[in-house]
Amino acid sequence: MPEEFLQYIWQNKLFTTNHIKTVEGDRLEIIDQGRKNTDSGPDFFNAKIKLNETTWAGNIEIHKSASDWQKHEHTNDKAYDNVILHVVETADTTITRSNGELIPTLILNYPEQLKHNYQKLINAQTWIACENQFHKVDPILLQLGFNRLMIERLETKTQAIVEQLEQNNNNWEETFFQLLARMFGFKVNALPFELLAKSLSIQTLLKHKNSLFQLEALLFGNSGLLNQQLLGDEYYIRLRDEYSFLYKKYKLKGIEGHLWKFMRLRPPNFPTIRISQLAALIYQTEGLFSKILEIETIEELKKLFKVKASEYWDTHYNFNKPSKNTQPKELGDTAAHILIINIIVPFLFVYGEKQNKHHLKNRALGFLENLPAENNSIISKWAKLGVQARSAFDSQALLQLKNYYCESKKCLNCQLGVKLVSSV
Repeated sequence: MPEEFLQYIWQNKLFTTNHIKTVEGDRLEIIDQGRKNTDSGPDFFNAKIKLNETTWAGNIEIHKSASDWQKHEHTNDKAYDNVILHVVETADTTITRSNGELIPTLILNYPEQLKHNYQKLINAQTWIACENQFHKVDPILLQLGFNRLMIERLETKTQAIVEQLEQNNNNWEETFFQLLARMFGFKVNALPFELLAKSLSIQTLLKHKNSLFQLEALLFGNSGLLNQQLLGDEYYIRLRDEYSFLYKKYKLKGIEGHLWKFMRLRPPNFPTIRISQLAALIYQTEGLFSKILEIETIEELKKLFKVKASEYWDTHYNFNKPSKNTQPKELGDTAAHILIINIIVPFLFVYGEKQNKHHLKNRALGFLENLPAENNSIISKWAKLGVQARSAFDSQALLQLKNYYCESKKCLNCQLGVKLVSSV
């Protein structure tokens, strides 16, 4: 069995504890199996055992085979000198500390059913490992785990924000703009949108905040989409002329137009439409980042993102190609929800953490609880298993469960998996 399974057995004290002896023949009592170590070094620390009549306190190391001690080069590593017990499944050798002292070894004995339960999960070929046994789990157990899963997912997202913040010398406004722009590209055009935002400082854009036309000229010009053809309609030519002036004024360097993807996208999601909507958001919002910090309700947030592309795009999806489908291109509720979930919430959370403003962290979680659950294939499959996401808070937790635990079959780190493995 893998080491992680043996660690799980040890951590949960699912092994035989009565009348146990070490390989060396000494009586052994496990007083405290210790705490799981998530950093480098021995697997468990602060353990306590009684060996014959002597009580020992220290660390525990667990291996499949005793000889793994040498394979992992622990013999001369002083970090392992405080190991008081070596727990193994197979005792094929004796092991010592760096000074040559013998470390007692215990062969771990546990119910065979536990191994069978674990292998059944690991070998499953279903959507999630426990799909065929899911009915055995109390749904309340899953609900209780949502908080932990949601915080885990937020921490993953906030780590990306922290890294970007460091790259921007702790400039919150610039970092927020870059990540917001990336999300305007959603999955398909996330990268070119991020590159566009990094090529064009938010401070430069704010100098032209009172002119939607100039904001579009800057964004479309630096996107490379005004270089696609020499001739075009009046609006296209005006944008290009305006950008030519601004390009020289700010010594701009744009990105390549070929980076943008249009294929297999619904026309309302074309990057041309999204760029115009981003310009509109900057144009109509006074102090975008500070505004986000002030907003207290979902209704206000959704109102903020009720932006539409400029009038030209009422009759176009691409430059110089009028469309038969003429209508305002407004950012829809679904898109607004995606922006709130993936940018506003984690940004508020990390800003609240960094600035010691815990009310912002609570507000971020409140936004998730007041947004409808996401509608995607993963959430639909959870629903078929009887798990209904009541809000975006729940759906984000379920996405974390599926993507981080189920995909990698980390069943021993999951409350549901642990429940199923432990049943005898």
